[in-house]
Amino acid sequence: MGYEPIAVVGRGCVLPDALDPDTFWENIAAGRDSLSAVPEGRWRLPHRFAMGSPAEHLDRTWTDRGGYVRGFDAVFDPSGLALAPEEILGLDPLFRWVVHGARQALREAGYEGPLPRAGLVLGNLSYPTAAGSAFAEHVWLSALPPALREALLTGERRARPDARDRFSSALPARLAARALGLGAGAWALDAACASSLYAIKHACDRLHDGTADLMVAGAVNRVDNLFLHIGFCGLSAVSATGRGRPFDRAADGLTHGEGAGFVALTRLSRARTAGLPVLGVIRGIGLSNDGRGGGLLSPAQEGQVRAMRQAYAVAGLAPESVSLVECHATGTPVGDAVEARSMAEVYARGTDVPVGSAKSNVGHLLASAGVAGLLKVLGALRSGVRPASLGAERPIEELDGTPLRVLTAPEPWPGPCRAAVSAFGFGGTNAHLIIDAPDAAERPGGPARRTRPAVRPVPVREKPAPLAIVALGARVGEGGGTEDFRRAVLGGERRGPVAEIAVRLPGLAFPPLSMDRTMPPQLMVLEAAREAVRGLSLPRERTMVVIGMGVDPAVARAGARWRVPYWLEAAGADAGARAAEVRDAFAPPMAAERVVGSLPNLVANRISTQLDLGGPGFAVSAEEASGLVALDLAARALRTGEADVALVGAVDLSCEPVHRAALRELGREAEPGDAAVVLVVKPLDAARRDGDTVMAVLDEEAADAADLVVGDGPGAAFDPVSAFGRAHAAHGLVSV
Repeated sequence: MGYEPIAVVGRGCVLPDALDPDTFWENIAAGRDSLSAVPEGRWRLPHRFAMGSPAEHLDRTWTDRGGYVRGFDAVFDPSGLALAPEEILGLDPLFRWVVHGARQALREAGYEGPLPRAGLVLGNLSYPTAAGSAFAEHVWLSALPPALREALLTGERRARPDARDRFSSALPARLAARALGLGAGAWALDAACASSLYAIKHACDRLHDGTADLMVAGAVNRVDNLFLHIGFCGLSAVSATGRGRPFDRAADGLTHGEGAGFVALTRLSRARTAGLPVLGVIRGIGLSNDGRGGGLLSPAQEGQVRAMRQAYAVAGLAPESVSLVECHATGTPVGDAVEARSMAEVYARGTDVPVGSAKSNVGHLLASAGVAGLLKVLGALRSGVRPASLGAERPIEELDGTPLRVLTAPEPWPGPCRAAVSAFGFGGTNAHLIIDAPDAAERPGGPARRTRPAVRPVPVREKPAPLAIVALGARVGEGGGTEDFRRAVLGGERRGPVAEIAVRLPGLAFPPLSMDRTMPPQLMVLEAAREAVRGLSLPRERTMVVIGMGVDPAVARAGARWRVPYWLEAAGADAGARAAEVRDAFAPPMAAERVVGSLPNLVANRISTQLDLGGPGFAVSAEEASGLVALDLAARALRTGEADVALVGAVDLSCEPVHRAALRELGREAEPGDAAVVLVVKPLDAARRDGDTVMAVLDEEAADAADLVVGDGPGAAFDPVSAFGRAHAAHGLVSV
């Protein structure tokens, strides 16, 4: 069987200058530039404390321009939700953007809750939001000596934000699902700038498997905007001119954007039977990772090409049948050049392939970039117009002599219409989606050049094959490795918070200096993964990496560092030597290595780079269920033949003051813990064939009662919390 087509039956968005999808398309069609200066108060400090120049930008940004959402509070309606307005109005706007955009998509499809067979998959960068950062800052300032504490916790900083803002990875998805009555589950993922297309792919999987009838998928980006500006200037990735010019020879970097976008999805056959509005038809999605490629930041042509070709192989379509490509194209010279070469290779047999990028209109929306591109394409499909891409006055030379043509003016789109959308991200994440106009869904697509058999879209729960756990790596608390973990479990020994993380230098793919400037969760799970795979042979393109995680509050220390001088000045304190002392107490300067070390998706993609693995790699957030959701996703991929091996893990360092404070305020007094666990999982028959040691079997068909129950549920014989504490996102896998 081929890929069962998936119908897009609804759209929703919260985007710069567009609080609904129709307005977004009107802006795109009119060639509107939605970039502007940052809204007043967004950074929570006067500009003079943050602005620098391209020559002097350590702990500073050289621009405040970006694509910003305005006027949202005037249109958001908290009535009619399955939760009280006060449960959401006091949270960071990110939460409300998700509810609003997902509800728009459902309403266009003709649905209102409760919907027991509907779910939500959300792409979401696991950075602190503005409110999450403010919560962490309040916790840290509250621990200062009384005189300094009272001086700094004044004005708008006196009140502590809602403790739920600490959990901004998965809680927005779960809260939106509860508000909208979605009963088929909700979780989030972080695949950097490819997140929204990864989310759509996994939503399609749920529909193909028959575990849901309707799915909402998309992404949101509203992380602390000051962190993005200063951090990306630290990487020299931001446009000094403040203009987004994808594929232009004068392009000098990306411009930031924010927002959320969603699509409601169902199987095409169901949409036709139910008379739902079919706005577009998804024919296939390809995912990949660059592996070692060009490193953590530089894209690799080989990885992008694999994702594109996988999409066409799954769909059974020829690339040259596409007549519009919505590109990732951020306006960074290196990234645009690599993407142009990748497309030139894949579309070599085409004669005229128009390309463009919505980033020229709204900036780079990061996690939401792919779904914004998809919403643009859906508008183009409906109107029969291929819109212009702004700023590409002199297209880059990599496009010369290729079938690729940047759209510099709108033009009619003669049918039948087929488009593709690409999204690529730091850490080598790649995604490519193919979509047809509704009236083109049944037309033949020409021969496809397959590299592997198409994915089987059959319900995996009919006969789930048993899977084997063949290796384990663990770093739990202050323990030194898996053997220490085993001794603690068998001997009932307590393990306290992690004190230091030892990194083995032999075979390390990263400079030791960069390791010293990397956030501890990345280091901890990397070492667990390196231990787990020792002695194993992993198929490069057929091994996936899925890691459960959540927001690391310590990332917000950089924002506190940047705001300290303003706080001291506002308090009338000496902002000279004292400011430097207090700043350094929060965090060191945010040089490039520290920016890379804070990228949250790298908990997964650093492993892909270290081990040179080309299968999909991404992080999963479901709060305490994060590791178990990661295991479920990997099991599905293995059983459908999308992967041969999966590295499944989870990591959380919960023994820190911000997490403890949030738990107390939410009435959760369980002792937190620190842990990183990585399992190597493959089909049981393959493990036996390869002579692997089978440590445990995952068998959904097993009918016998469990001999041992581990966890904190009824009848549990052993609760790991008693020995290791509750390591939040890693809690489930610690029990496994």
